[in-house]
Parts: sequence; C-alpha cells; structure tokens
Amino acid sequence: MEIKKAVILAAGEGNRMHPLTYTRPKVMLSIANKPILEHLLIEMKKSGIHEFIFIVGYHDEQIRNYFENGAKWDVKIQYSSQRKQLGTADALRMVESFINESFIMANGDIIVDHAEIQNLTSLPESAMSVIELPNVSGLGVIEVKDGRVIRIHEKASEPPSHLANAGLYLFTPDIFQAIEKTAKSPRGEYEITDSIQILIDSGKPVLYQNIRQWSDFSYPWDLLAANERIMAALEPGCEGEIEPNASLKGPVLIGRGTVVRSGAYIVGPVIIGKNCDIGPNCFIRPSTAIGDNCHVGAAVEIKNSIIMSGTKVPHLNYVGDSILGEGCNLGAGTKIANLKLDKKNIRINEMDTGRRKLGVIMGDKVETGINASINVGTLIGNNTFIGPGALAHGTIAPGSRVF
Repeated sequence: MEIKKAVILAAGEGNRMHPLTYTRPKVMLSIANKPILEHLLIEMKKSGIHEFIFIVGYHDEQIRNYFENGAKWDVKIQYSSQRKQLGTADALRMVESFINESFIMANGDIIVDHAEIQNLTSLPESAMSVIELPNVSGLGVIEVKDGRVIRIHEKASEPPSHLANAGLYLFTPDIFQAIEKTAKSPRGEYEITDSIQILIDSGKPVLYQNIRQWSDFSYPWDLLAANERIMAALEPGCEGEIEPNASLKGPVLIGRGTVVRSGAYIVGPVIIGKNCDIGPNCFIRPSTAIGDNCHVGAAVEIKNSIIMSGTKVPHLNYVGDSILGEGCNLGAGTKIANLKLDKKNIRINEMDTGRRKLGVIMGDKVETGINASINVGTLIGNNTFIGPGALAHGTIAPGSRVF
C-alpha cells in the first residue's frame, strides 16, 4: 500500500544515555554530525514518506528549532506535545485526529535503512518490524506463527524466540480502537505493544517483517558503533580551505568555513563541520566526527570519537573512542585513557559495554585543567570542572568540581 505519513515518537529523555541527555533529548544525539532523528527522517523520505508528525516532550524546543516545518528536507513536519510521559500508546492517541489512513510509526531513537521501511509499507495489513538477535534480554520479544505475530512478550525471563521488536510499525486506523481498550501496564504507562496484542486477540491480523540493518541506542557507547557504521559509507568533499602541507587520506568531508592548517594529517572516514579550526600539526584518525565551530590544535590526536559542536581540543591532547558534548574545552596536556592494562572489556557501573576500547562520555560544557587525566569508561556530567593534574574516573555528577 502507498504510505504517505509517519508518526515519530521523540518525547523521551533517555535516562540510560546520561550524561549526554541531561541537556538534550535522546533523539538529538549526534552521529556523523547529524542527530539520530535526522538520520531516521532521511531514510523515511527515501522510502517515499513526506508527511511527519513528531511527538515531542523533553527539551522539545531543540527538536522544533532544528527541524522547523521540514522545508529544509522537502518534507512537511507537524508537532504534538506529550507533556507527561504516559507511554507510546498514549502518545499515538494524541494524534488520532490527524490520521485517517494507514501510516508508519517509529521510535525516534532508531535508524533503519529506507529499503527496510519500503518492505514494511508493502505489506497489506498492520505489521511490525522485527530483528533477529542472539541476545534479546531486556527487549520485547515477538512470538510468530504462519507469517503473523501471535504474542508480544515484554522482557520475558525465558523468551520464546530471538525476534526482537525493532520499534518500527505499520498501522491501519484500527490501532486507535485498540488503544481505547488499552489499560496501563505494570510500569504505569499505556504501551503500544499492549494495543497490538489487543488487535491480535480480536482477530485482526498483524504481520511481521524481518529487518537486517538497524541501529538502536540504549547506552552512550552505542553511538560510537553506529558512528563507525554510518561513516564507513562517507562520501568525501570539501567546502573549506586546506593549507599546503596538510595531508588527507581516504574519505574526508569538510564543511564550509573550516580551515585545515599545515601539518594536519587526517585519515578518513572523518567528518569535520562548519567553521572549524584544525591544526596545525594534529592527527585525526578514522571514524571521527567533529561538529561545527570546533578547534583541534597542535600535537592533538583524536581517533574514533564524536566531538560535538563548539568543543575545543587545542593543545597536546589525546582523545580516543570517546564522546565529547557541546562547548567543552580540554586544557593543555589533558589525556583520555581508552584501553585497560589487562585489555579486557570496559565496564561502566558494573555493566559490560562490550567494548575493549572506550574513553570518556562527557556532557556539555565540561572543562579540564592542564595535564588532567581521564580514566577509561568515565562518565562526566555537564558543567563539570576537572582541575589541573586531576584524575577523573567513574561516574561524575553534573556541576561537579574534581581536584
């Protein structure tokens, strides 16, 4: 069927993404210099969808100011505000008056290839996308039979399959009748998966579509994996200035107004935003995304990292496998460790990140003094100051002072 409209759920904060989401909604976290939500919108548009309803809430002004009415992407965007986080079914209930035909609904914190969306929209009935994963603990698991979904199990202790809910749905208007019958879940929310189960139990068919390319984001380090994957397909280009004796190897994309100074050595895939000052004599290694208005100075090495807009890494710094929020400033000689001496996976708050190399996850407007050191797997809240020569480690609350 031809699907013209999509409802995108973008109201949540994303507590598990702290410290990055203290100051922004989860869907506005940057990957390859674009918010997660923008990546999703672009793939949706490629699939033929041009009308969007964004359901917003937490720090909604950031989403509204960035996307406005959608004209920049040649789409139409409307907004609906969910002030109280009462669940996904409650969010969809709010936009019933805008919808009179079949539509796509998606969690705003996923990235799905447009081909997968097109496959979903080709189905004749309500459907949901699923992805087969070796470990589905903590996820919604789908039980299927004869091409249909027969039951949705939320965080089952003994999951009946390895098919996880991918957060991408095709709905007919029948879903709104099921939402009216949906009760609050044990979490105190109205869950869209409960509404889908009501549809199934009433005899309405709910199909499923297996997908292969899918990124979702539960924890900050998930951004690094997605950044690596997306940047692997980077197309090079330059709208800035590259001085003589700067070396660029592989795909490097440089924004307007950026200057890459003599002696800079950049190995792609690397993205550098607008109005940045890069070099002289720095080393930027693959899978690094640098936002707008950033400074990377002399004797600085950065690898496999996300550096958000307005951040300065100016003198004698090492940043590896890290995420630095907006408006940060590293003092001269600040170093970030990204590998344990025993070479084992890095754990944060007793959780195995699955990464052998992981540096710091740093919130917005963090400053470090000269020769500060940051240990592997450190989380630093926004507006924190790390003093000269200090060692930062563990989880550091916003507004802290570390000496």
